[in-house]
Amino acid sequence: MIRIKAEKGAVMPRYATEGAAGADISAFLDAPVTLRPGEYKAIPTGLYMEIPVGYEVQVRPRSGLALKHGITVLNAPGTIDSDYRGEVRVILINHSDVPFVVSNGDRIAQIVVQATPRLDFVSAEDLSGTERGEGGFGSTGV
Repeated sequence: MIRIKAEKGAVMPRYATEGAAGADISAFLDAPVTLRPGEYKAIPTGLYMEIPVGYEVQVRPRSGLALKHGITVLNAPGTIDSDYRGEVRVILINHSDVPFVVSNGDRIAQIVVQATPRLDFVSAEDLSGTERGEGGFGSTGV
C-alpha cells in the first residue's frame, strides 16, 4: 500500500485496465502549460506519497503521448525514493516540432511500483567470467 496525500482537485493514480502494470498520473495545473519544441518542464501532479521502505515508484512515459505527440518523460524512468515526501512532479520534454499544451487533469505519465533490494558493494580484484564478457552496446545482436 502506498499512502497518498492529494491536493484538492488532484487526480489519484489510476490503473486503466486490470492488466496494467502502470497507473496513470495527471497534471495538476492552475493554467495550461505549453512545451515548445525541445523544451522541458517539471509538471506538478498535486500528489505526495508515502512509499514503504524497500520500494520505489518509477515514473515512466505514456506510450500514446510519445507516439502521437513526441512527448516523453525526460529522465525516464524517474525514481521516487521511499524517503521523499515532496510533491511528485514529472519532467516532460517535447521532442516534436510543434508546441504541445498540457492542461489540468491531462494524463501525463504512468507510475510503476518496484521493489528495491539493497545489496552490499564490495571491492574485488577480479570478476567471474561470462559468455558475454565485456561486450556491450549491441554486441549480443551481432
